[in-house]
Amino acid sequence: MNSARLLLVLLSIQLLVGSGCGPAETAVQDSGLAVLAQSADSYAQARPGQPLVFPRDHGPHPGYRIEWWYLTANLRDRAGQRYGAQWTLFRLAVQPKATSGSGISSLNDQVFMAHMAITTPDHHLSFQRYARGGKPESETRAGVTARPFSAWLDDWNLRSTGDGWLPLEVKARQADNSFHLQLQSTVPLVLQGDAGFSAKHTGGGGSYYYSQPFLKASGQLTVAGQEIPVSGNAWLDREWSSQFLQHGQIGWDWFSLHLQSGEKLMLFQVRQQPGQAGDNFLHGKLMAADGSTTALDPGRIQLTPLTKTRLAGRDLPLHWRVSLPQIDREFEIQAVVQDQWMDVDFPYWEGVVSVIGDKPGNRGEGYMELTGYPPEISFDH
Repeated sequence: MNSARLLLVLLSIQLLVGSGCGPAETAVQDSGLAVLAQSADSYAQARPGQPLVFPRDHGPHPGYRIEWWYLTANLRDRAGQRYGAQWTLFRLAVQPKATSGSGISSLNDQVFMAHMAITTPDHHLSFQRYARGGKPESETRAGVTARPFSAWLDDWNLRSTGDGWLPLEVKARQADNSFHLQLQSTVPLVLQGDAGFSAKHTGGGGSYYYSQPFLKASGQLTVAGQEIPVSGNAWLDREWSSQFLQHGQIGWDWFSLHLQSGEKLMLFQVRQQPGQAGDNFLHGKLMAADGSTTALDPGRIQLTPLTKTRLAGRDLPLHWRVSLPQIDREFEIQAVVQDQWMDVDFPYWEGVVSVIGDKPGNRGEGYMELTGYPPEISFDH
């Protein structure tokens, strides 16, 4: 659900529109959560009942306020040591289509932000870039095309390498750190939520959301100039919306898990602000190895933080117990490296986790994302 998704994007757009495409001011890094609940009536709205169409929906949706292409990879080297790679491109609308003159927003009306991260067995590296969209698309620093699929910001890019959507290739380099991975799958993509509409609040609001969670990755990482051949599992998420959080919601905890049984599991909760009425909004979907899915009853999803870790002035829940009696699953999720803090303009925690349980369906690996934990707010509420 992705990389402090909406918070990062909406705060970035406000700052970048006013001050060019330089870094945001540190003083506002932890402010603005309420922006996610602001009305977005002048933008296109995500609503249930709208079918997703491919390959069109692999491409951009400039009438919506926010969008991202988000890839995580759980990797191992030849000795079995664990690594992680993250690549995310955000598209941010500068203005709604009604004010762009032509009736639709062009890529000139867009700001792009990209994040890249590498997790090694003992540390975490994170990087960011910004650029404006523009025309012609062949000359712009950042953009997305649906067919052939390509999403890029400078030389950070994710693209199809064949005649169709798959296979994919992802490349990113910052100084002497980089990754270059080939991505393939024989399992179709998965529509999240209700046929691609992912609700985020019982009273309404949500996004269009689909995943390609069965990707196999192979290639190499380069860390401090050292090349490391790797292979493993990867997960691609696509999501777009104009209004995500509702009043009283503060952030989310999101998990994408590769289980040893061959299944994939996506879980998230959108958290209520302390003192606000209402419960956290929970959602989950189990994906069998053939791509068939089981929607989880939110009332039977139990996500319990077991410990908190102090990082960057925040108390972060990096160790969880998960109970899913509907599918007879119970396990713990724990960060592989505690400090996988995304040290970017609008920071968040995202990184490699272990799934610890007593059966293949309760064991595995994956990624966790934690947003909406500013210094003054603990996760206990």
